[in-house]
Amino acid sequence: MNLKFLFPTALALLTLPLAGQTPVYLDNTADIEDRIEDVMKRLTLEEKVAMLHAQSKFSSPGVKRLGIPEIWMTDGPHGIRAEVLWDEWNQAHWTNDSCVAFPALTCLAASWNEDISYLYGKSIGEEARYRNKAVLLGPGVNIYRTPLNGRNFEYMGEDPFLASRMVVPYIKGVQSNGVAACVKHYALNNNEINRHTSNVIVDDRALREIYLPAFKAAVQEGGTWTIMGSYNLYRNQHGCHNEYLLNDILKGEWGFDGAVVSDWGGTHDTDQAITNGLDMEFGTGTNGLSSNSRNAYDNYYLAMPYLERIRSGEVGTEELDDKVRRILRLAFRTVMRQDRPFGSMLSDEHYAAAREIGDEGIVLLKNEGGVLPVKPEEGCRILVTGENAIKMMTVGGGSSSLKVQREISPLEGLRNAFSGTAEISYARGYVGDVTGEYDGVTTGQNLKDGRSAEELVAEAVEMAREADYVIFVGGLNKSWQQDCENSDRTGLGLPYGQDRLIEALAEANDRLIVVNISGNAVAMPWIDKVPAVVQAWYLGSEAGNSIADILSGAVNPSGKLPFTFPAALEDSPAHSVGEYPGRQREDGIWDIEYKEGIFVGYRWFDKEKIRPLFAFGHGLSYTDFSYGKVSADSRTMDADGTVTVSIDVTNTGDRPGKEVVQLYISDLKSSLPRPVKELKDFRKISLAPGETETVTFTIDKDDLCFFDPARNGWVAEPGKFKAMIGSASDDIRSEVQFTLEQD
Repeated sequence: MNLKFLFPTALALLTLPLAGQTPVYLDNTADIEDRIEDVMKRLTLEEKVAMLHAQSKFSSPGVKRLGIPEIWMTDGPHGIRAEVLWDEWNQAHWTNDSCVAFPALTCLAASWNEDISYLYGKSIGEEARYRNKAVLLGPGVNIYRTPLNGRNFEYMGEDPFLASRMVVPYIKGVQSNGVAACVKHYALNNNEINRHTSNVIVDDRALREIYLPAFKAAVQEGGTWTIMGSYNLYRNQHGCHNEYLLNDILKGEWGFDGAVVSDWGGTHDTDQAITNGLDMEFGTGTNGLSSNSRNAYDNYYLAMPYLERIRSGEVGTEELDDKVRRILRLAFRTVMRQDRPFGSMLSDEHYAAAREIGDEGIVLLKNEGGVLPVKPEEGCRILVTGENAIKMMTVGGGSSSLKVQREISPLEGLRNAFSGTAEISYARGYVGDVTGEYDGVTTGQNLKDGRSAEELVAEAVEMAREADYVIFVGGLNKSWQQDCENSDRTGLGLPYGQDRLIEALAEANDRLIVVNISGNAVAMPWIDKVPAVVQAWYLGSEAGNSIADILSGAVNPSGKLPFTFPAALEDSPAHSVGEYPGRQREDGIWDIEYKEGIFVGYRWFDKEKIRPLFAFGHGLSYTDFSYGKVSADSRTMDADGTVTVSIDVTNTGDRPGKEVVQLYISDLKSSLPRPVKELKDFRKISLAPGETETVTFTIDKDDLCFFDPARNGWVAEPGKFKAMIGSASDDIRSEVQFTLEQD
């Protein structure tokens, strides 16, 4: 019987040193670096090379002779992926590999809550640890450049500061379990279409100001133990072996001491993989037959081809030893850490965490006439309509697809919330994607419906006329060309005729609530006809309960948008002045030029004075908050000083609520073009009715800097600045001017 095939995660527990060999982890009091050097003296050349590449879909070999365990990795950023067959993506059909699905990272970013981010990381890290995983392949922090990107739901929005602040506690939470976070996809992986062949052309300033800060924070503040390279090219080199990104910036400037992991299939060249910063190679396409190889994994770029180059003297071992030291450092931090916690799986605490994250991240976009929260009276009739009210969302979308123990649908959550107080009926309204399978994981749902679109709309409209409230639950669905890895959307509009249905429902009932489930902005041509709109994201196992918490008023919404909702696709900078999806060259590579430069998201909308559908940072509450006048402790800042600004925020409504107070900085005159304003700090506060809190922000010179390509460095020019405080990027409540003095 092949135990490796049946029980891969248990193999590390069985890895013991052979007779006559000393376990390398015997002396637990030694410094990790000393222990690494001790191991380096014991390893053979062949053992070192073997450590650099996979032995299965998700593991790399240890060194049995020395008692070094295997390193097992797992998708994804939102839950622990089901076990797959040794050499295939299809499921191994275990009966004990279900997980808790946590909300997608767009929801986490929308919480604007660092404590919630740590809770997220700690909880998912516990599930990874219980399954004996060493590396969690996430979180993702690629910047939201276009609303068509199929993988935006896995990322943390359009603003580098928000993404930086939110990724750090997630990493710390994961790694508190002795599980490495693997921050991805480094870097410039901003579209899924042509993702293996897109060569990004971006100026150095945009690279440094927009696309790298979250990765830098992950390394220098979060202390991430692994980084995943990206599929795309930059400077005509793939991200998984990119000299400038990996060697010069990541390992050189930032001092990253962890391991660089390739994305699966992201390695393309042995020589570049040797010299350009890649440490661990996974997912390279081999068949083990055409090369007459005993082991298909010997064909990896960092396997026999590397070993043969060393043996022939074509290359030395300096790069090899650096790679092995990094992998050993990863092992000592994870699988060889003796005080590593045991973790936990499918616990009540994890379900509670998933629900709390969803509650914090759902965004109330519009609420006219007090339609929300729903307040059912005796005999109240609520119609729930839309396919997303019943469709499981945890299966699909790519590598983040999950096998869950349970998933509460929006319809189920609403029925639970209003049980005994309202009569809830359901009408399908439209049919979208009725499939429910990804890599062998199935939802078990039969969503087939033979009725025509006209029949479905007519039924929903007729029932809407008789209802006291209509709750439409629609949006996208993690299917191909919706929110899905390896495909981008084809447009900003809602699929499956939903706009037509919403228009008809709005005409039939003036208490219509639209719940949009997506990881991307969508067009809303019906926005003026709908009194209430809620952005609900992909919320995981507790989706229905979180949505019901917000709609019923059990929880006061406090999420804020982590990206801008454009009114039209052409309003977005990538589709206005930038290139998407690029220009194909004769060699098949797609050059995609980021002509918009630093003007991504709200920076572009501010610059061009374009009114968005909903602005970055926007999000309403069931209570009201008033802002006082911002004050500053000084109107001047010297080179080594700070300016502290304060503002009073009061809950003027009749119920407790949370508000995200946002600080933006504006440079009033600079030698290079700068955004009208940039987010530089935020604080999420909780206030009882009538309560006032003084929110204080400290601004230093770093907050005033921009990257100057001519100097290849960060510059803060003396002059006048404004500190702007508000509730959203388009809702500034008060501002104060100050001056940065000459050095």
